[in-house]
Amino acid sequence: MKQITIIGLDLAKQIFQIHGVDAEGNVIINRKLRRAEVLRFFEKTPPCLVGIEACGSAHYWAREIAALGHDVRMMPPAYVKPFVKRGKTDAADAEAISEAVTRKSMRFVPIKSAEQQAASMMLKTRTLLVSQKTQAINALRAHLSELGIIAAVGAGKVATLIEIVRDEADGRLPRAARLALMEIADQIETLTRQIEKLEREVVAEARRDADMRRLATIPGVGAITAAATKAFVPDPAAFRSGRHFAAWLGLTPKPHSSGGKERLGRISKMGNPMLRSLLVVGATSVLRHARGKANASQWLIGLLARRPFKVAAVALANKMARIIWALLVKGGIYRKVEAMSPASA
Repeated sequence: MKQITIIGLDLAKQIFQIHGVDAEGNVIINRKLRRAEVLRFFEKTPPCLVGIEACGSAHYWAREIAALGHDVRMMPPAYVKPFVKRGKTDAADAEAISEAVTRKSMRFVPIKSAEQQAASMMLKTRTLLVSQKTQAINALRAHLSELGIIAAVGAGKVATLIEIVRDEADGRLPRAARLALMEIADQIETLTRQIEKLEREVVAEARRDADMRRLATIPGVGAITAAATKAFVPDPAAFRSGRHFAAWLGLTPKPHSSGGKERLGRISKMGNPMLRSLLVVGATSVLRHARGKANASQWLIGLLARRPFKVAAVALANKMARIIWALLVKGGIYRKVEAMSPASA
């Protein structure tokens, strides 16, 4: 019997599908495995190339199978889909994975360690709590506005509304409304404490990690952005340049070119949405600080003069992404370029 050299593994919760071929591409095995049988199968199989799609639990299975001596490579599902011949079945997906993993032009996803996954879980949990807090604040504002009670814009002004809700002497709120809105107020305060707890841990980790400290020297990059970069980009050297890294984040125009005509649309938004959002928010903060400043970067001043504010923010976020890649791959810290006076410029 010929030896299996390539295996395509289609992951699932309980029923997994494997498609194994030999060096000549002949199908050796094509069967289903229950969850408890997966590791036992790979223990008995001689070391080979194993391809899987980057999806839920993919990093866990990649680490476990690689520990058994196999060469495990993860691929984005969008890059595997073109290799599916017809229909959508587990067997067809496993066959497509086994074929896609052999392509020399295929781009692979680095396997994350459990610690890197834990760091990303902390950031994703914070994002979830912030979203829930925003929903609660919007609900509180909407309900009180029905009774003619409003507050200034901003999350910091919500404390005024909470004081009104808890003031028993305020006759503008009926008893039933106060009873309901007290629950929302308690939820907002609880979420605020939980978010602050996670942020303190992220900041403490950023101070301990040398790479995060170097990233924090970039204007617009704080502890949260630095931690997100370390968590979601385990191998920055896998990108050939900072331009490739910015393109992976979705901060470059999406091309629609044909017949020699170049057509560039909006940014592709193809990468990690959380990291891209943090970079754009950081760039927005830098631009707001730069407006009206005599010592601001001439590049930023010129950009704001010829482009809308949000377009300039995305352009600056792209530049920040390229700086982040350079610091992580080449080392060093960010060195601010001294702003030139109009006369010297």
